Amino acid sequence: MNSRLVVTFTMLIVFLIAALAVPLGLAYAAHRTNRLLLDRRADATRFAELADQATRDGDYTGLVSEISRYADLYGAAVRVRDRDGSLRLTAGRFEADDRDALRLALSGRTTEDLPMIGPLGPATVLLAEPAGRDAQLTGVVLLEAPADQARLDVSLVWGALALGALTALGSSVLVARRLARWILRPVTELDRTTRAIAQGRLDARAHPGVGPSELRRLEERFNTMADTVSAAMERQRAFVADASHELRTPLTVLGLRLENLEPHLRSEGTAEYAETLAELDRLALLVEDLLALAKVEAGAESKETALGPRLAAWREVYAAKGVRLQTDIPEMSVVPEPAARIADIALDNAQKFVPQGGTVSVTLRDGVLRVADDGPGLTEEERSEALGRFWRSGTHANVPGSGLGLAIAAELARACGATLCLLPATPHGLVVELRLPHP
Repeated sequence: MNSRLVVTFTMLIVFLIAALAVPLGLAYAAHRTNRLLLDRRADATRFAELADQATRDGDYTGLVSEISRYADLYGAAVRVRDRDGSLRLTAGRFEADDRDALRLALSGRTTEDLPMIGPLGPATVLLAEPAGRDAQLTGVVLLEAPADQARLDVSLVWGALALGALTALGSSVLVARRLARWILRPVTELDRTTRAIAQGRLDARAHPGVGPSELRRLEERFNTMADTVSAAMERQRAFVADASHELRTPLTVLGLRLENLEPHLRSEGTAEYAETLAELDRLALLVEDLLALAKVEAGAESKETALGPRLAAWREVYAAKGVRLQTDIPEMSVVPEPAARIADIALDNAQKFVPQGGTVSVTLRDGVLRVADDGPGLTEEERSEALGRFWRSGTHANVPGSGLGLAIAAELARACGATLCLLPATPHGLVVELRLPHP
């Protein structure tokens, strides 16, 4: 947007400079052309008077001397023709076609305008002046004068205008760049702040300072909005964390009291007692997961941890269930703590669903952590919903869990700037893929 504003301002400035410089340059060229016309017409008029006098006296000696001197002094060419168009006298080298000018002068009119003088031409100008008094024409004087000095003057003025225009344009571009940066400074600050908030830094705020007052007010209102949203989210997290934390103690006490009741049960109540304990365990697990989710949303750890020892702890769990755990990770590989916790969640889910004799593999290559299993897997629709909170597949109703594991993994991935996705394994199974951000 900054570039577009600079281009827009520059184009407006170019049009403004052109609107000033071009008419000024053309006006000077027209002025210099008119001045040349007046100067040379005065000379042509004087020669016409001398030619008329010479024709009446029959003595052309003075006229020949005048036009010869003039041609040598100014590098011009002069012709004197009779009223029938025949050439009587000439001085200098005459190169222009004088037929149109001759017809104009024989009709009793003098040259009123010249082609506009410019840096590229014309090289000479031609003027015609009738000789005689009133309607009694005695001849015609044709004057071809060089326009070198006029062209030089026009070139100098046009060059000065061009240099001034370029200087003004360069200065204006610098001013336009500064102006665009000043205008967009609040927008740039808002972009930086929104990007930081999207990356999980909920305490990021814009810093109003420079820029248009309307955009500064927008920054202030954005900060107010961010504070309000952040406070609401913090209250929500605090409520979930507090509720989860406070529920742990009564659940523990309830569990102990239920266990103390076991010796007093009748045989017909044993099944319902076992179901009650199972539901209590499920409720306790749900509370633990809610507390973990609240902690993750409050801020993930930024430290790094070794992945190898973490996976080694899972080998015993998998060996006890008769499932093979294969790892292909670089020796001494280190990943962010949230990534290691995501691996724990994926491995915990896999050991619940992979049947005995199955295989779970963990790989880490080029910043991509993959946990793949050959279990039943999920359908495409289920994979698109599995990262939501409290989601459980209809086929997993009898499997222990709270439905928050993958939701916690998604929050951990978002907190550390990684990308988490669920993919199908071949020929069957599920792949949990985590793409870590580049360092």
